[in-house]
Amino acid sequence: MNSLSIFQQKKQNLNFPPSQKKKKKFPMLSVIVFLSLAFLATTTISGPEPNPTPVDQFLSAHNTARSDVGVGPLTWSPKLASNAGRIVRAQRDQKECGFADMGSSPYGVNQEWASYPASPVEVVDSWVGPKAYYNYTENACAPAHECGTYTQVVWRKSVGLGCAQAHCPKGETLTVCLYFPHGNVQGERPY
Repeated sequence: MNSLSIFQQKKQNLNFPPSQKKKKKFPMLSVIVFLSLAFLATTTISGPEPNPTPVDQFLSAHNTARSDVGVGPLTWSPKLASNAGRIVRAQRDQKECGFADMGSSPYGVNQEWASYPASPVEVVDSWVGPKAYYNYTENACAPAHECGTYTQVVWRKSVGLGCAQAHCPKGETLTVCLYFPHGNVQGERPY
């Protein structure tokens, strides 16, 4: 048996040179710290995506349809939006959310009435829906169908857009979009 006492044995076992202690404990810690920093550097911490505004929704839906046929994007016009707002408020307040008679307006117009709170994207999608019936070669719509809402959305010469919605007393939605310059010119192709 060794003549060292138990206390001396424990003390002797704990007397590693300082550099050896660090080498045994810190390599793993260094790897953990490095990997944590690398993960944080490549991870973006953010909240939920903000909901797009109605303006963004109207523009995006229109410009997607236009891009599909190689037409440049529309830009938002506060003036057109203000005029559209006046129209939908008047229709809501005086006409029980009926369509406006635009007569000889200098603007192109699309209107939509929905029996529920329709989003801008749903409205524009309904205007683009008649694309399935539009024949570009003939520059005509299939019999028994109306394509004017679609051709106005993609009209290449229209560059400005302004839209507004009114929520009506029974939960309906009236939407009006104005375009400048107007489209649907007789004898011209939309794109």
